[in-house]
Amino acid sequence: MRRVYMDHTAGMPVDERVLEAMMPYFTQSYGNPSSIHYFGNAARRAIDEARTKISELIGTEKREEIIFTSGGTESNNVAIKGVAYRNKDKGDHIITSSIEHMSVMNTCKHLSKEGFKVANLPVDKYGIVDIEALKKKITNKTVLVSIMHANGELGTIEPIKEIGEIAHSKGAFLHVDAVAAAGQIPIDVQDENIDLLSLSSNDMYGPRGVGVLYIKAGTRTIPTLHGGGQERGLRSGTENLPGIVGMGKAAEIAQAEMTTESERLLNLRDKLIKGALDRIPESYLNGHPTKRLPNNVNVRFSYIEGESLILSLDMEGIACSSGSACTSKTLESSHVLLAVGLKHEEAHGSLLFTLGKQNADEDVKYVLGLLPGIVKRLRTISPLTPKDLVT
Repeated sequence: MRRVYMDHTAGMPVDERVLEAMMPYFTQSYGNPSSIHYFGNAARRAIDEARTKISELIGTEKREEIIFTSGGTESNNVAIKGVAYRNKDKGDHIITSSIEHMSVMNTCKHLSKEGFKVANLPVDKYGIVDIEALKKKITNKTVLVSIMHANGELGTIEPIKEIGEIAHSKGAFLHVDAVAAAGQIPIDVQDENIDLLSLSSNDMYGPRGVGVLYIKAGTRTIPTLHGGGQERGLRSGTENLPGIVGMGKAAEIAQAEMTTESERLLNLRDKLIKGALDRIPESYLNGHPTKRLPNNVNVRFSYIEGESLILSLDMEGIACSSGSACTSKTLESSHVLLAVGLKHEEAHGSLLFTLGKQNADEDVKYVLGLLPGIVKRLRTISPLTPKDLVT
């Protein structure tokens, strides 16, 4: 059976060049970076090199501002909790949005139980944060604004630079979850007024279990893990040397190839969107038509459920999803799709394709050759479908 993988938001393959860079650090250069002998110094140099590559990808001034973690979820937790606890003397107010990743939303829920006041900003029908609502809600007691760079489900890109200006006008720090955006679109933490930024290795074709938290020099925060003082004391624990090397290589490749690869994916994305909407009646695009990630296709089909579509496509060798993999085991509608104003039945009828390096024109044609027929068959057996739509 032909296999077409279009679920790159859930998980990406490790780039072969990344794997090649990692291999020596499993069996040859295995020293502890904290050791002062030859083997330890070699490991330390490798980590510093990885920091430099990631710094170049996101435009930092100093590589020391890069802290390695176990992934995007830990980075989000360390950023939000660290800033909140450290700055409680200034204020107890946190602002986020209604479409954030669950690692941000649940961290904020945890803080609200500890006395912090959390405000969730609404978004428009495309998923763009309401700037006017931010201006109204932010106060001198606001210590942190946490808004994602781009939404992994909708693909919508947020106006981060403007959000940062508003946050700084009240003395608040800006944290940005850039897991979905990194490697897909350019990021410049200095130009965009970002104080803390979360990244995930696997979302850039690097190994799983590795992430980064950028912390701008002068940002007031505290560690959430205590131990031997690694990573400037902000994330203690022996470093994942092969993983860090792999993430550095992934960042280097993303920096070099982002422009050409994003243009290629954008072409495939638009072909898939246009083909689906043109061939299937009562189908709609979720998210912004142009201010969206180049690999993201989120479409919905009336009168059927996304889960049925996923299973039917899987039987034909096509892998996609109905939203975030982190919430795929629940039967609840996506909080992101509900936040943009969709009804529960509309959210349930949505399908998410996220494209990647191995996808080509032939894959899009293969999907478009099967998708209309599958939608029609499922609508035929659905009691909700109007008769004139399937006759």
